[in-house]
Amino acid sequence: MEKTTCCVVGGGPAGMVLALLLARAGIQVTVLEKHADFLRDFRGDTVHPSTLALLDDLGLAESFARLPQRRVRTVQLPLGPGRTPVTVGDLSVLRGPHNYVAMVPQWDLLDLLADEARREPSFELRMNTEATAFLTESGRVTGVRYRTSDGRTGELRAVLTVACDGRGSLARSLPELRLRRFTCPMDAWWFRLPRRDTDPSGLVGGAGEGFLTAMIDRGDYWQCAALIPKGTDAERRAAGLDRFRTAFAAAVPWIADRTDALRSWDDVKLLDVHLDRLRRWHRPGLLCIGDAAHAMSPVFGIGINLAVQDAVAAARHLTEPLRRGAVRLDDVRAVQRRRRPTTVATQALQRAAHARFIAPVLSGRPPLGDADRARRLAALVTGSPVLRRLPAYFIAYGALRERPPQAAIRRQPGQAPRADSSRGDG
Repeated sequence: MEKTTCCVVGGGPAGMVLALLLARAGIQVTVLEKHADFLRDFRGDTVHPSTLALLDDLGLAESFARLPQRRVRTVQLPLGPGRTPVTVGDLSVLRGPHNYVAMVPQWDLLDLLADEARREPSFELRMNTEATAFLTESGRVTGVRYRTSDGRTGELRAVLTVACDGRGSLARSLPELRLRRFTCPMDAWWFRLPRRDTDPSGLVGGAGEGFLTAMIDRGDYWQCAALIPKGTDAERRAAGLDRFRTAFAAAVPWIADRTDALRSWDDVKLLDVHLDRLRRWHRPGLLCIGDAAHAMSPVFGIGINLAVQDAVAAARHLTEPLRRGAVRLDDVRAVQRRRRPTTVATQALQRAAHARFIAPVLSGRPPLGDADRARRLAALVTGSPVLRRLPAYFIAYGALRERPPQAAIRRQPGQAPRADSSRGDG
């Protein structure tokens, strides 16, 4: 019979951060990842200042800096006259070394975390291994059944199982966790277009006929999202790629000469957007974090940020119980108590953005109910240093910052300690 102390299901950002923190604390941890590698395109590639500060604490700042990346400091939305882009968030106004969002391919970040975790003798990563069912005894989750890509099956017993396997999580099939769904007005198309040095920089938004765009500066290309009304993917594809290219060029005129880089609909990937959360993130022997506990809208681009912070909080609360080899229900419940208010507040803001900005634009109406009101809001935000800091801070750190457990900290030689790492700061 195979055994581990903590079984982490899913090798995404939440799973790999949690595994690294626990392994550094000397806890035996096994990560099950169903894919053969981390190479999935059009995943969230944003590394926010809260995660950059965590990498500093873990002694990984220099290794991370060597990864190919692009630094984004501004967020622009089409709120100006004629829906011209207006800067509504500027991270450069924030104090500290990390006043930017690093755009790094997620597979590079995950490889970095995995390589660092492999230095710990208590860490194991099993690729090509999918959790297929939970093992239970007397109402307690005691591990998982798994299947490998070559068809081999087995059972892995664990003191604690942590579901980090996204919005399709195995844990979401458990009725006692009670999934709550919220109305979401859009889906997203992801694609790439070439970028030139004379283009704008940062994160640039635009608006077209029945869609919104978000364009992420990746250096030599734009990672583009087109938000379309929910459930209209098949209808819009049937209307033809030429029609979409023309509409996109009208919405973002300065890139019109490059839309022919979209040669077929195969270049356009659909993301079925969901916004939901579990009412309970736990049961005895099981904890859900990240998208497994709360699927986020792409609005504000902070889903990865929340997932990583969930992992840090989980490591802080669970390191000592796992060392003792006995994790009580109160221990996993404490993680939800810590992280749920931040999740609820963030989703409330996303729902407000859906209702007041995204849904009106997608249906051909002015955002915020009135175009003049939108322009006044843009002028207010851009003209006030205080109001400029608020969206910047929220994008950078979210509503609540978490600190890693002391046992996981490995600062670079000569690096000064940051503020008290024994607690989370609001």
